[in-house]
Amino acid sequence: MNPPKIQNFLHARKDCVRVYAQWRDAVLTMTLRTSLLRELVNPNLDVGGRAELCCELAKEFENKGEYEEARELLSGLWPRLDQRPRVKGLAPDIVAEVLLRAGVLTGWIGSDQEQAKDFISESLTIFAARKYKKKIAEAQIELALCYIRTGEYNNASDLLKLALLEVTTDSELKAKAVLRSGIVKRQVTLLSEALTYLTNSGPLFDKINSPLLKGCYHQTLGDVLKDLCELDRAEDYLDRAFLEYTAASYHFEQAEHRRYLANVENNLGFLYLKINCCKDAHEHLNRARRILASLKDRITLAQVDETRARVFLKEKRYAEAEEAARSSVRTLESSDRPSLFAESLKRHGMALARLGHYSAALNTFRRAIDLSQDSFNRAADIALTAFQELGERIAVKEAITTSGRPLHEETFLLEHELIKHALENAQGRVTFAARTLGISYQRLTHKLRTKHQDLLKDRSPLRHRTKRQ
Repeated sequence: MNPPKIQNFLHARKDCVRVYAQWRDAVLTMTLRTSLLRELVNPNLDVGGRAELCCELAKEFENKGEYEEARELLSGLWPRLDQRPRVKGLAPDIVAEVLLRAGVLTGWIGSDQEQAKDFISESLTIFAARKYKKKIAEAQIELALCYIRTGEYNNASDLLKLALLEVTTDSELKAKAVLRSGIVKRQVTLLSEALTYLTNSGPLFDKINSPLLKGCYHQTLGDVLKDLCELDRAEDYLDRAFLEYTAASYHFEQAEHRRYLANVENNLGFLYLKINCCKDAHEHLNRARRILASLKDRITLAQVDETRARVFLKEKRYAEAEEAARSSVRTLESSDRPSLFAESLKRHGMALARLGHYSAALNTFRRAIDLSQDSFNRAADIALTAFQELGERIAVKEAITTSGRPLHEETFLLEHELIKHALENAQGRVTFAARTLGISYQRLTHKLRTKHQDLLKDRSPLRHRTKRQ
């Protein structure tokens, strides 16, 4: 064979292997579901056994992203989403399992993360009393995800550390704990640290057989690389981010998880935006929207609207950007997802500023920063964006904000709070504070000496180097 024919043959063989693997996994999944459903209608099954089977089957649906179907399976025990499941008379371990599944599903399809935490915490207490190590770890990992959603990253981190103490051998449970630890690190540490942590965890995900977790690993790694594209030299991370999202798509197709596929399409839209291919970005966002609309997933649709607003801003279609961002804000303000809400507010603030609505823009940026108190990296990024969008609007310095203060006074106070916070986190070291704020050492020093002299006391003393003899 000549080289082109060999290459075509190898591609065809690879496609055949992929299709066979997908068919095999689909058959196995269908066989498992059919087997469980057959057992479920067994007239000799007692109440506890039926509850246990419902939980097992619900978990199968969860792993496909079919959360409403999973909840329907539990409807006999849990008829209303806003109420505690009916578990009277069930054995404690089955009670714990029902509460765990109800908590996980509430976290995915409900707007009340606190209720999800309550259900999972109750199940964790029962598992702990019975010393079921794997179930303790599973409950801790799921509870951590609820804390991640509400932006309580320290609580999430503590739970994941405890879970990793329970599962020391390489397994899908350990992989899930590592994955969610990576998500926390993405929010609260330097992105380079999150990248190192996830990269070093790669061998674990090579060992496991779950296409869902493999896909989640590649997506989370892609998310970190995507964030680095925004903050650092994009060319260093862009190609790798594309590769990670491509791998994630492949595994999510195998896992038949349409919601996660839509997430990848949304993120690919962002990457195409980074290379100024706005037409391609819109195409990927359209695909994401079609999938999510069919699933009636309002929260993720709001994330797609936020990405769409970014593309419109790049195209200088500011009115359309404002409309897309406002749609995202309207959905997320009634959810328990502060980090997503803050990002949509930031994009809305940018669109308002570009349209000349400076007072409304400043108030929107302030709301976003208030929501980001648990993530200084995000708060700093939003405040820096506010300075970039509003700091040089000299002509509107006397515009009055809703607080009653002129716009330039509000901007000054916002800048003051941010610099003070940066110096505290950097223990007074101006170099590190400047790096956190995304500005040069010289620029920060100038601001301290000319505009924020009261903060000079918060900087660490200058170290004078001794001359070498």
